[in-house]
Amino acid sequence: MRSECNDKVERLVHKGVAIPNPRSVLIGDDVELDRIADDGVVIYPGCKIFGEKTLIMSGARLGYEGPVTVEDCQIGPDVELNGGFFRRSAFLEKANVGYGAQIRDGCILEEEANAAHTVGFKQTILFPFVTVGSLINFCDCLMAGGTSRKNHSEVGSSYIHFNYTPNQDKATPSLIGDVPRGVMLNQPPIFLGGQGGLVGPVRVEYGTVIAAGVVYRKDALDGGKLILGYGPSVREDQGRHFVTNFYSGLYFHIKCQTINNINYIANLMALRQWYIGVRSQFFGGDPMGQMLYEGILDKLEMAIKERIERFRALVQKMPESAEKYRKIVKERDNERLLRQKQELFDRWQDVEAALAKSREDGGDSSHREPFLEQVNRLIKEKGCDYVAVIHGLDKSWSARGTKWLQGIVDAVNEKVLELLPSFKRE
Repeated sequence: MRSECNDKVERLVHKGVAIPNPRSVLIGDDVELDRIADDGVVIYPGCKIFGEKTLIMSGARLGYEGPVTVEDCQIGPDVELNGGFFRRSAFLEKANVGYGAQIRDGCILEEEANAAHTVGFKQTILFPFVTVGSLINFCDCLMAGGTSRKNHSEVGSSYIHFNYTPNQDKATPSLIGDVPRGVMLNQPPIFLGGQGGLVGPVRVEYGTVIAAGVVYRKDALDGGKLILGYGPSVREDQGRHFVTNFYSGLYFHIKCQTINNINYIANLMALRQWYIGVRSQFFGGDPMGQMLYEGILDKLEMAIKERIERFRALVQKMPESAEKYRKIVKERDNERLLRQKQELFDRWQDVEAALAKSREDGGDSSHREPFLEQVNRLIKEKGCDYVAVIHGLDKSWSARGTKWLQGIVDAVNEKVLELLPSFKRE
């Protein structure tokens, strides 16, 4: 294997890829060299590259701050992965990640999204310009907001998205912003202050600021609010920890978790249609660009599959959860909660079928087709600069595009919740 790898490194150097210390670089047998560009690509010492689906486009730099391992990633133009481990994820133009990262399956970092040192992502989607600080664990979430590198959503250092519960499930995706408005690159930024966290699954509206040090556990849907945490306590036990009994698998509140999971999947389906309809127009003439596009569609498929599998695992716990609830709560039984648990379990196959059917829904063509035509006109005027074209849409066209995508989200939510009537009642 080593001789084969040495031969591949030599061929890349001969091709024009800058590899300052070729003997320190490892290229796997399965790597296809025609998927590595020769224009401005730099692979620094200590890097390891694996995977037949790996793509490295012009101007990409790997390992400037420390060794990089890449496995089946699609790396777009001028992307900088400065140190760490990167697997089955995609990075669009000028995305930037610092030293010590661990970015695993199903991540998409769009244009100029960036993260500082020592971050952990999995099943994470960052829209253009979103900035993430250092020492962060930010898995199972989508974040949008902001309009440029100077006006962007941000996650402060030492932040955690809590995505694994004491009940041992991961049906916890958080939507920070949304897809229908976020893709228009015209929304107020969201700020998540450092040394804090979100306990998923939650939704956070544009313009929200969650102060440093706050661990937030609820939806923040008003927008434009500063969340400082809990107010002053007047209790006699101020300063003490609140302690109560914990019963694994009891699930006192299933409605919010169910609704937020459905809505998250609906947003992923809308994002998939955005890539199929809009983004596809920016990759057409470039074979490597087409490979990047296909890689991102693959990541979206992974994301949708992951969310449905995690949701299914939660649903399968409902009968046992209901039985525990009856035994522990007894005379204080909440009949609505018990009905919701049973209904969710009984209707799951129908729910999953509805989600599968919704996957190919392209939305209302009366909004979709004119919007796609307008994007095509702007591409002819401005070229294939995605950010410039989207910024070139006037308010009326942005609103029309949002209406198209929001229609997809609403349709998914409505179809599923029609199957779960007890979740719709107040």
